[in-house]
Amino acid sequence: MSSAARHVHHTYAEYLALEEESPIRHEYLDGEIYAMAGGTPDHAALAAAIIQRLGGALPPGCRVFTSSDLRVRIAETGLSTYPDATVVCGKTLRAADDPLAVVNPVLVVEITSPSTEDYDRGEKLRHYKSLASVREVLLVSHRESRLTLVKRTDRGEWVTNDAGAGESVKLDSTGGEIVVNDVYSGGLEDIGNGSVGPS
Repeated sequence: MSSAARHVHHTYAEYLALEEESPIRHEYLDGEIYAMAGGTPDHAALAAAIIQRLGGALPPGCRVFTSSDLRVRIAETGLSTYPDATVVCGKTLRAADDPLAVVNPVLVVEITSPSTEDYDRGEKLRHYKSLASVREVLLVSHRESRLTLVKRTDRGEWVTNDAGAGESVKLDSTGGEIVVNDVYSGGLEDIGNGSVGPS
């Protein structure tokens, strides 16, 4: 491959320096840095609804973090990102190369958008599955009242459960339950674009 065809490669130290100075958040993967665009009001409302319901049912020792609060580092794949919501139980363990990133979430939540849905349900989900601490990934649809829970079984296999209007999902990672209608009580208008990640 000619040098003209190569992407610019950034070191992780360069990424961390950018995050310290930038008013917006970025993902890092394979030497590339991807800006995470601001969400729409509906995206923010869905995130707030999820965080409220998670926070109200957490067992002692567990905490929920927002996307602006917490960077998650997945050393196995090299991804650093900011889930829309993250739950950590016990002490937050930090990445060896990034003291501000945690490596032990038990639950991560992503709210899809037109520009990120394929990424969230495909490549990004595979990244999350590679993190040993993750027991569940919750995907919140921007298209309809639907929650998709991707869960690691005791045998290390992954199963997917969808819940629509009038249904709920039970979270093994926190012991809580989220009712779909509660999350979408304000309706869906214009979720718009969320983060712009690798595709």
